[in-house]
Amino acid sequence: MPFAYYDSLSARNKDTYRKSDGIHRVPLNAPEILRPIVGPVRTALENADRRQVQNAVQRLVTAMVDDLGAPPVRVKVLTTRPSHDWGELQGLYEPEEDGDPALVTVWMRTAAHKRVVAFKTFLRTVLHELCHHLDYEWFDLDESFHTEGFFKRESHLFHQIAGDASMGATDAGGGEPVGRSSTAAEQ
Repeated sequence: MPFAYYDSLSARNKDTYRKSDGIHRVPLNAPEILRPIVGPVRTALENADRRQVQNAVQRLVTAMVDDLGAPPVRVKVLTTRPSHDWGELQGLYEPEEDGDPALVTVWMRTAAHKRVVAFKTFLRTVLHELCHHLDYEWFDLDESFHTEGFFKRESHLFHQIAGDASMGATDAGGGEPVGRSSTAAEQ
């Protein structure tokens, strides 16, 4: 079932939307090699060191695009998310321009309280923006729409690289195990 905005798309964009929606996976060649690179992202985020976070995320993203054989992408990590009456901006993808590689920008602190973003949320934001890059540069789609397939690809990447590293570890944002929701019966 397409999202509501599907009806307002041109015929060409509807075709692109359907193609995107039909792609559910991004099969990494060697996810086991990428998993150890995830830990330094968590550590840097917990240390709230912007430069360290940027370096760790760049290393992870570079390893992922190299694994896939996709074109390079630069990463920029900034401190506090921009916000307005429309909400907070968590991440931004800017395609390649004038020979410069594409750029993924993510923010490591919430707008309202300036708290460091929870690790799982932060990593999923990075992967979300990377999926936009892959849509254009690896899947060769004309546009990168938020489709059910898009969100499945993001989730597939997350589970390949985070695996058990995300389960049962303390989330930097609230002390609750990442990847699990606690119920009243567990408390």
